[in-house]
Amino acid sequence: MNTLEVKGEDIMLVIGLMSGTSVDGIDAALVEITEQGEQKLNVKVVNFINTPYSKKMRGKILECSDPATGSVDKICRLNFELGELFAQAAKEVVESKGLNMQDVSLIGSHGQTIYHYVSDDFISTLQIGEASVIAERTQVTTVSNFRARDIAAGGQGAPLVPYVDYILFKSNYYNRVMQNIGGIGNFTYIPKKSKLEDIKGTDTGPGNMLIDGVVQILTNGEQSYDKDGRISERGEISEALLADLMAHPFIKKEPPKTTGREVFGLNYAKEVINKGKSMKLNDEDIVATVTAFTAKSIVDAYLRFIGTNIDQVIISGGGSYNPTLVSMIEDYAKKMISKKASVMVLEELGFSSDAKEAVAFAVIAYQTYKERKNNVPQITGAKRFVTLGEVAPVDKNKNIDKTPF
Repeated sequence: MNTLEVKGEDIMLVIGLMSGTSVDGIDAALVEITEQGEQKLNVKVVNFINTPYSKKMRGKILECSDPATGSVDKICRLNFELGELFAQAAKEVVESKGLNMQDVSLIGSHGQTIYHYVSDDFISTLQIGEASVIAERTQVTTVSNFRARDIAAGGQGAPLVPYVDYILFKSNYYNRVMQNIGGIGNFTYIPKKSKLEDIKGTDTGPGNMLIDGVVQILTNGEQSYDKDGRISERGEISEALLADLMAHPFIKKEPPKTTGREVFGLNYAKEVINKGKSMKLNDEDIVATVTAFTAKSIVDAYLRFIGTNIDQVIISGGGSYNPTLVSMIEDYAKKMISKKASVMVLEELGFSSDAKEAVAFAVIAYQTYKERKNNVPQITGAKRFVTLGEVAPVDKNKNIDKTPF
């Protein structure tokens, strides 16, 4: 194992790779993990990069994510193309820091979700970005396909980040909600002085996905998202349209529950725009209202699934960079939860919002390597704790002297 002995503690360099449902690019985090106990890891971000997708590649991913336009041959090819891009991102996050791949022990790659199917009688998921390609190009053992094992154990395969939220952000003093806003919104509730079995979490509904889709359609593709919340800031929220959106069946569904582009993607964005236009709303009002929908659905989930015993709401993900969205969440939290509830972004704890999910899959991969169970059954709905992920070992184990799989 490529570790350094420092004061009796093992240190391992791990890369986390992530591409979210917003399909904006590949996040790569180089993480130093110090072993302090199974659920006591010291995690330091050594480097982080984001590699945006080209317009052509983003189009391919979105095409393959839509049952109407995706096909088995396109998905088959894209799986290997993305594997090459993920491998390049892994190399870049290491080499741009003046290190080389021989310094890295492990890679955890979430891959790119292209479909997440959840019904009452069947659940399945598909993340692509071939791990064998990543392992071969980098010569570093790669862990991937994390969600499938949780589903096999009776869960929904998501959200998985709550496990890492607990390890990194549990507190003896605050009842915390760790709110991620990527394409989809999801939270982890960590009561103060809690055990892993005490935490709660779920997908809340659309995060940036619906806002991005509406902006993309209304601007004829000239803009792919509402930069700095400027469009929504100019609009007025339609309470009538907002009420209609809040009546969506997913919002009212009880956890465990997960969702994705299949529910809140471009097709739904088109429906929302048509409803807004029928109400004589202008473009800014429609964007403001779907932004309010993301904000209110998040806080509504707190009220129904946690209650009001919340001291801090800590926002991460791309949505944390939309000040209009953050402000709306704060307003709803003050009205619906408590005037004392503090809403902040993850940077206020000294941690990068952009890097969080990539770091999370580095940590999950590390725990998989240690043969530790790393799902949270009460959140995903799994019947038991399991060890997530599948391993693509390197042929000549230069980086890891023992592969326990």
